[in-house]
Amino acid sequence: MRSSLTLVGTFWAFLSLVTAVASSASYFLPYWLFGSQLGKPVSFSTFRRCNYPVRGDGHNLIMVEECGRYASFTAIPSLAWQMCTVVTGAGCALLLLVALAAVLGCCMEELISRMMGRCMGAAQFVGGLLISSGCALYPLGWNSPEVMQTCGNVSNQFQLGTCRLGWAYYCAGGGAAAAMLICTWLSCFAGRNPKPVMLVESIMRNTNSYAMELDNCLKP
Repeated sequence: MRSSLTLVGTFWAFLSLVTAVASSASYFLPYWLFGSQLGKPVSFSTFRRCNYPVRGDGHNLIMVEECGRYASFTAIPSLAWQMCTVVTGAGCALLLLVALAAVLGCCMEELISRMMGRCMGAAQFVGGLLISSGCALYPLGWNSPEVMQTCGNVSNQFQLGTCRLGWAYYCAGGGAAAAMLICTWLSCFAGRNPKPVMLVESIMRNTNSYAMELDNCLKP
């Protein structure tokens, strides 16, 4: 079973899979932002949260220690985080599609040509750019009431207050940067050029097939 990728292309496929999985996993994990509320640790992503306050029997606030996503898209605390959710999700989906095609190229001959590899690299650049845009939009939502309550009521756009960025945020940004810079460059050398002999044989085979069909059509 021959691969349609060069040696560099095989490394590109592996790195594409790693960056896509890292970015996508970080997107779904609620560990982009860490803070505390009512003495309990709280963490956020764009559309998920761990530990949230509810009214108890005595109308006092108590912390429910569990992770979950917001009930609806409009329940996400800020418009910036809603945009970040859409943009980052689209970028992760694009990286996953390219990574899947790259892995299949390791097992299937003539699946990825030199030109196809470059087109896939361009798609990776766009995917990484979308995720990077999402990471840039994320700090615009730090002035929402939920975040301010968690960050000592002193947070604002691009100001964390008592909170700190989580490892998932850095992982998503690092995966996007690797996809844009390294994977895009490696994709230029990933696919194999078709051999001239194979091209001639393919042209001759198609020509003979067409001639036979034409001859059959002309027969009475």
